[in-house]
Amino acid sequence: MQIQEMFDLTNKVAIVTGGSGLYGKSISMALAEAGARVIIASRNLAKCEVFAQELIDSNYQADAFQLDQGNQDSINAFVHQVEAKYHRIDILVNNSVTRDGLGDLDQVTREGWENAQRVNSTGLMLLTQAVIKGMVDAKQGNIINIGSIQGVAGPRFPVYAETGMSSPINYTYDKWGMVGFTKWIANKYGKFNIRCNCISPGGYGPGVEDIIGKNEFYDNYRNLTPLGRFADDDDMKGPIVFLASNASRYITGHNLLVDGGWSSW
Repeated sequence: MQIQEMFDLTNKVAIVTGGSGLYGKSISMALAEAGARVIIASRNLAKCEVFAQELIDSNYQADAFQLDQGNQDSINAFVHQVEAKYHRIDILVNNSVTRDGLGDLDQVTREGWENAQRVNSTGLMLLTQAVIKGMVDAKQGNIINIGSIQGVAGPRFPVYAETGMSSPINYTYDKWGMVGFTKWIANKYGKFNIRCNCISPGGYGPGVEDIIGKNEFYDNYRNLTPLGRFADDDDMKGPIVFLASNASRYITGHNLLVDGGWSSW
C-alpha cells in the first residue's frame, strides 16, 4: 500500500459529533478533504446544515443530522437514521461536549454535575454503544475520542493568575475518564478489527484574543508551551486523518497529545 493510499478515506462514512463547533469544523474538514463522507451532528441542526452545505459547495461529501447527546432516544434515532441512509458507519469521532454546569468544586452543583455527565460521560457511552454494534457486525470500525490536556495532567491553576478563569473539576473528571474509556474499548473490541484512540489537544487559539483578550492567562499559556502558541485550525487535521486512516492501522488504545509540548515539562 502506497503512502497516499494509506491516508485515503474515500467514501468512508464518518460521524463527527459537535461537527460544526470549535474543534468540530477542522475535524470535519480534514476528514472530508481525505475523501470521507462526513456526518455533522449536534443539537443545532440549522448550524450543522449550514456547515455541511459549505463543505458540499467545496466539492466534499457531507450531511447534517440532529443529535442531542444528552437524550438516549435522540441517540438511538440518530444512529438508526445514519445506518438506514448510508448502511454503515466506518468512523465515529466523539467530539461533542457541553460546558453547561461546569465549575470549581466550591461552585458546582449536583444538578450541574449531573447535567454535564449526561452529555460528556453517559451520552458518550450510549452513542458509542449504539454505533459499535454495527461495527462489530461489519468486523471493522474506528473510534476517535477527543479528550484534552486536562485529562493528561492535573490543572496548572497558577496559569490563570488573577483572571478569574479556572479549570472545571467536572471537565477534568470527564477527560481523564475518556482516556480509560478509550483503552477499554480498544482492548475489548480489537478482536473485531475495531480500533479506538484518543486525541488530547491543548489550548485552541483562533478567536481566543477576542474571547479573553491578551490577559495573563494568554501570556502564561504561551510561555509554558514549548512551541510558544495556541493550537490553530490546521493542528488537528493531520492527527485526525492519521488516526482515522490505514496510516495508523496498528495503533489502538493510544492517547495522542496534540498540545505543543505543554505536557512534556
